[in-house]
Amino acid sequence: MLRVLGWLFGLGMFLALGAVGAAAVYLTTVTAALPDYTVLKDYQPPVTTRVHAADGTLLAEFARERRLFQPIETVPPLLVQAFLAAEDKDFYTHNGIAIDGVMRAVRDNIMTQIDGGSGLVGASTITQQVAKNFLLTSEQTWDRKIQEALLALRIESTFSKDKILELYLNEIFLGLNSYGVAAAALNYFDKALYQLTLAEAAYIAALPKGPNNYHPFRRTEAAIERRNWVLERMRDNGYITTHEMTVAQQEPLNVIPRQSGSQLYSAEYFTEEVRRQLARFYGEDQLYGGGLSVRTTLDPQLQEYARESLMKGLIAFDQSRGFREPVASIEIGDDWGLDVAAITPLSDVPEWRLAVVLEMRQNEAVIGLRPTREVDGGVGPERETGILSGPDIRWVSRSLSQLLSVGDVVYVSPVAGKEGVYTLQQVPEIEGSLIAMDPRTGRVVALVGGFSFAESEFNRATQALRQPGSAFKPIVYAAALDNGYTPASVVLDAPVEIRNPDGSIWRPENYAQEFYGPQTLRRGIERSRNVMTVRLAKDIGMPLVAEYAKLFGVYDDMMPVLAMALGAGETTNMRLTAAYATIANGGRRIMPTLIDRIQDRYGKTVYRHDHRLCEGCVAGDWHGQAEPNIVDNREQVLDPMTAYQITSMMEGVVQRGTGTVARALNRPVAGKTGTTNDYKDAWFVGFTPELAVGVYMGYDVPRSMGNASTGGGVAVPIFTDFVGKALAGHPPTPFNMPSGMVADWIDPTSGVKVSEGQSAILEAFKPGTGPNSMTSVIGVGNQTYMELPPAAAVTQPAGNGVYMDPAFNRGGLF
Repeated sequence: MLRVLGWLFGLGMFLALGAVGAAAVYLTTVTAALPDYTVLKDYQPPVTTRVHAADGTLLAEFARERRLFQPIETVPPLLVQAFLAAEDKDFYTHNGIAIDGVMRAVRDNIMTQIDGGSGLVGASTITQQVAKNFLLTSEQTWDRKIQEALLALRIESTFSKDKILELYLNEIFLGLNSYGVAAAALNYFDKALYQLTLAEAAYIAALPKGPNNYHPFRRTEAAIERRNWVLERMRDNGYITTHEMTVAQQEPLNVIPRQSGSQLYSAEYFTEEVRRQLARFYGEDQLYGGGLSVRTTLDPQLQEYARESLMKGLIAFDQSRGFREPVASIEIGDDWGLDVAAITPLSDVPEWRLAVVLEMRQNEAVIGLRPTREVDGGVGPERETGILSGPDIRWVSRSLSQLLSVGDVVYVSPVAGKEGVYTLQQVPEIEGSLIAMDPRTGRVVALVGGFSFAESEFNRATQALRQPGSAFKPIVYAAALDNGYTPASVVLDAPVEIRNPDGSIWRPENYAQEFYGPQTLRRGIERSRNVMTVRLAKDIGMPLVAEYAKLFGVYDDMMPVLAMALGAGETTNMRLTAAYATIANGGRRIMPTLIDRIQDRYGKTVYRHDHRLCEGCVAGDWHGQAEPNIVDNREQVLDPMTAYQITSMMEGVVQRGTGTVARALNRPVAGKTGTTNDYKDAWFVGFTPELAVGVYMGYDVPRSMGNASTGGGVAVPIFTDFVGKALAGHPPTPFNMPSGMVADWIDPTSGVKVSEGQSAILEAFKPGTGPNSMTSVIGVGNQTYMELPPAAAVTQPAGNGVYMDPAFNRGGLF
């Protein structure tokens, strides 16, 4: 018997040693495959990039995983307690593994395998979850669970409990594309962490086990039940009282999903342009995970004004062409509300609502308004009706019964002062853009790239290449003024022929198809004379004009042909407005920008638009030294005196020329209209000392807007409406004439010096120049010019790098 027991004991020891050896080999194998847990020291999670307006208003967030990193010191204790109660009540006392939890998990996993089931459960300490989420896969195997336990032990020996909890709270997925508790607070409740109530904190802590299982809308009862369970655990662990638990359990979920993308409905075009620039600067990974903090140049109030003014102009133009057709037509069923709700309206035009015609009554229609959507995306129960009143739709001349039928879906807006009465609206076919920038810095304070971003994301302010027409003429005149001409120089406005290299003849015409004889440069730009501009461009040479177009940033490489002097090339509203801002800035180059500053996730500034030098800005304290001096190191592309002369001439455009609608502003305004052939494009670009604004209108697929659709008729009113609101309350500021210039009274027709009188104009002249005693006319008589091929037209540059035309000629006496 003793020999048998001894043999069994020896066998048992052998088996035990074998088991220990096998376990050691197994653990060695598993341990060898463990990832390097020390990488957690340098953990940099993908963090949401946030874009702000100039005043700090949040414009947009960009992220693949919406996450805001929150240091553990700033996480409210209430939220920490909720997570500990729900996930790991002994977190601060165990060594990374909860023994009782492990035993329960082993028991449950063995029973699952015996019963033929699949899937394994884990011990689920917070440390083990960190190991799994950061370093392992979600594969449910014994190997992975043992690796998880080993990593948990190592993590606990290396990192503090607070650091482990910080990693956990910032990495865990909590549904609604929320990674981490800070993002969850914003995405579920639109709150910062410190603003969460007890019930809200408990709900967030209820989500780690499976966000979809406790979805606030699809599984509301399960979500509330799980939240209430967390509250009970918090009570059991002594974090809250029974009374606090009871009160919190009676609260509804109150989930308010936070919208993604642009947070300011009037700034979608601006926000998207910023997103594209960030992607070009830093790449997609940094944009969607770098945690950049972007401070833009946008002024939300001016942006709202810009949107209102452009929409007003586009709608007025479109309505003058009459009603086209309804948005859609539906069958009126038992619940018309569901059918109308299925049609998606323009989300960024909240002033309008979709409505379906329920009944026609001659010049009046009973309409059913599109129901509102619930927070969970469902259709609201209300069925609101109203009256579409024909007499209140002043832009429609026909009876409503001739335009609409029962079942037609249209846009409507309320009539002011008449409850329940609506007027008809329609999305304009015409499109346009408006840009406003600070002419001293190039900061774009407002940008609207079209009627509706929801309808079309194409940005007509930065992406649309259109002909500027006569809005390009100030560049031609600036080149002339910078090279020996004065505003009193006279150019003949008479028929001219341009023979092209292929033998064809181009005969430029004025808008009124008339010719006006000798005209001063001032009169020529005020009245937008095409023929005299061509003569002037021929006289100074198109290579010179092309060089100035490049200096001003209008074109990169303009063909030096005479048609380009009338704006036949294509450019963007952004580039043209920046060119005018350069003039307004005294000739110093303006580089337009939508971004003031970019900071990385640690708050370090990695980009700044303003590169001017500041002498004396860095000082620890004041010792009686002079105030800092900001050195403007931007390139001077135009003589400041020339800039003032062309500004004064463009003031005349507003006072006496094609932009007289802007006189209603009752302040100094300089600008130029532009209208292209067949009225395909209409422009007005203008500025005050405080603001440079460019307005463009035209169809996306170019076609005629109709006779008399000029820049002065359709673009100037938009400019005037916007600038009037933008500068309301600001006293008028004159344009400052540079020192050294001399002002003389001239006859605006002949350019000769006269005494002050009703028809005389006070003109500014550079030192050494002045009005003539008799008129010298450029380009006397009808002439035919030979248009040279672009390559042959360019001579060697003069010493200053400006191209000169060998045919430069002052003309004769008149």
